[in-house]
Amino acid sequence: MFAKIWDAHLVHAEEGKQPILYIDRHLVHEVTSAQAFEGLRLAGRKVRRPELTVATPDHNVPTTDRSLPILDAISLQQI
Repeated sequence: MFAKIWDAHLVHAEEGKQPILYIDRHLVHEVTSAQAFEGLRLAGRKVRRPELTVATPDHNVPTTDRSLPILDAISLQQI
């Protein structure tokens, strides 16, 4: 199944280089997504269809009382 999905999304493959895949849905969260998009920027690439990107706070959301403010400054900034 993996190979079938991979093959259906493979745009370009060149020996010794990273393959380029077409990603038809971007599910992003507040912790590591910024690094992924920075990698695209540094490679001179853009998200082809940004309207297909869905972002949701995930890792820094309090799991106890969500009515309380987020006290950690980095967590708050990421969200």
